[in-house]
Amino acid sequence: MALLSPWFLMGLLAVAIPIVIHFFELRRPQLIHFTNVGFIKEVKLVTARQRKLKHLLVLLARIGFILFLVLMFCQPFIPAAKEDIREGDSVSMLVDTSPSMQAQGSDQSLLDRALEEARNLADVYPATTRFHLPPAGNTLSKAAFQSATEQLTISGQAGGLSTFLVKRERLARDGSGQTFIFSDFQKNDFSSELLSQLDSTNKIFLVPTGQQDIVKNVYVDSVVLDDAFVRRGADIILRIRLRNGGQEAVENCQVKLFIGDKQAAVYRTTVGIENPITTPVRVRIDSNELQRCRVEIEDFPVTFDNTYYFTLQPSPQIRIVDLATGEPATQRLYANEVLFSYRKSTPQTINYSELAGANLAIVQQPRVDASLRENIKRLVDNGGSVVIVPPALAAGRASYMQLFKELGIGSVQWEPVPTGTPGLKDVSVPSPQNPFFKEVFAARNRQTVMPKVSPVLRWSRSETDILRLADGDGYLASFNSGRGTVYLFSAPFETEYSDFTSHALFVPVMYRLAMESFRNDQNPAYRLNQRTVVVAVPEATDNAEQVFKLTKDSSTFIPVQRLQAGALRFDVPPGMQDAGFYQLTRNGRTVKTLAFNLDKRESDLARYSADELRNMIGNNHPNIQVYDASGGQTVAAQYRAERIGTPLWQYCLWAALACLLVEALLLRFMTRPKLAEPMAVAA
Repeated sequence: MALLSPWFLMGLLAVAIPIVIHFFELRRPQLIHFTNVGFIKEVKLVTARQRKLKHLLVLLARIGFILFLVLMFCQPFIPAAKEDIREGDSVSMLVDTSPSMQAQGSDQSLLDRALEEARNLADVYPATTRFHLPPAGNTLSKAAFQSATEQLTISGQAGGLSTFLVKRERLARDGSGQTFIFSDFQKNDFSSELLSQLDSTNKIFLVPTGQQDIVKNVYVDSVVLDDAFVRRGADIILRIRLRNGGQEAVENCQVKLFIGDKQAAVYRTTVGIENPITTPVRVRIDSNELQRCRVEIEDFPVTFDNTYYFTLQPSPQIRIVDLATGEPATQRLYANEVLFSYRKSTPQTINYSELAGANLAIVQQPRVDASLRENIKRLVDNGGSVVIVPPALAAGRASYMQLFKELGIGSVQWEPVPTGTPGLKDVSVPSPQNPFFKEVFAARNRQTVMPKVSPVLRWSRSETDILRLADGDGYLASFNSGRGTVYLFSAPFETEYSDFTSHALFVPVMYRLAMESFRNDQNPAYRLNQRTVVVAVPEATDNAEQVFKLTKDSSTFIPVQRLQAGALRFDVPPGMQDAGFYQLTRNGRTVKTLAFNLDKRESDLARYSADELRNMIGNNHPNIQVYDASGGQTVAAQYRAERIGTPLWQYCLWAALACLLVEALLLRFMTRPKLAEPMAVAA
């Protein structure tokens, strides 16, 4: 047996008090007057030996009370087999506050159980122990630590255990000796590779809070649009993808889609445990305003991921600038369609401000001067798209070659100029699997007749060949340049070089090129734990302070932000914990409405048990230990038994109380007087 606080043994000097009382507690003799003929009415039948035994037993009871009371304060214990804790040690408590910890255990949520275990564990350590509780960077006393745990709540920005490991390494540099990790240890986040990142010089204790895997949990994996260009008043297809993060298939799961405040669709589906289920839903937006949308799932008992938020914004007109001479075929194509804002410019009337703001520029003029090349390069660097139709005349080829060089297209070679009528080649039928031609050939049952062209240039490689010739050379290809895309035709649009402009394929191809050039200035949804968000914002019309804020209900957050070239880049503020819609405001005016959701990885609730964690650790990490609190014994009790020992102070308390009881019984029963029997008197 050992003592945790041996200096309390000084209290044994108090044993002298009952001893002194024993020696000085003298019984005074009593004088009784009686006559020779009087009667003795009461006689105490207590002998001198009985009085001596009583005083001795009372003395021992009092000495025992003081002895056991002093031992209780000394905190005796049976030493553990491993090691003892020392005063002044630093202990880190990493409590997982990710959304998956909202799942219910047997009688409480996993987070509540983890906090309860952490608070009980803190009581095991001496009063001088300092505690780390991330994200707080400073050390805390035991009382401050207990108070800080009550402030921990679920955070939508909390990462998985990989984030915890980063925090752990920082704490290790601060001198932390022991680390307890309370988590559900999801299988999609925790792995044996992460164990190797832990500091082998520190003791690490893994505490899984989940007793068993969640049986069922359906959540929204994603919501995808078939076409990024959302037309007002036209049907659009939303594909809702569902996954099951549990261990059993869910049948007849009800899914509701809301566009604004109106329910747009409702259906039931069965979601298995292996493959996701994707359901197309046809909806229509009749307003030009941004629509707040959400998908709601009826799924129990896990409900934190039953709602997925996203936004739909009808696309504005696509701005097209056509740099051409005469009346090109593209003018008749785009000018009469309300989807496009079409402007035609000749070499003498080019408006470079319109070109800078265009989504798509079509270059089909004899030559390209240096100023135009510079502005086209700036357009693609800012994310715009350019369609280049090569000239038929050889005089402008040098200027186009310079343009190709500046755009990073270095594999282009010109064909020799034909002496007579150009020879036409067939364009091959594109693959039906090519997403560029989705639904273009769906209604055609007979063999498709393709256009014929006479190419004037060729290229050896491209990002994507959209259309090819029958001999394998490219006719229409895309090249990445800067943040934008360059689309290059290999043949002019003149009738002697191509009949493409009169072919039925001309309209869908050119429409698709225009729609591919459209770039949404914001995503339908973002993640709360996403590090950086980039959105396009309109230029301010006044000179007021350009500070953007995020508001939701009565909460306002000011993120770290940077505005450059019309794009706002900001970090998600740490205070944003809840999923939903947030207003991006500037000077009190709403600029954007952004939807934020929880990380979908949190919905996959398959997790490691204590035995699986022990098998994963094996013999390679002797400094890592797993505590299983599912067997009815708390982590604090297990740690105390292994690292501190078996405490005996409670037995000392009971022994002290027993001594008090014995003393009371001795004083009560051994001093009870007996009445003498009356004596007969002779007459």
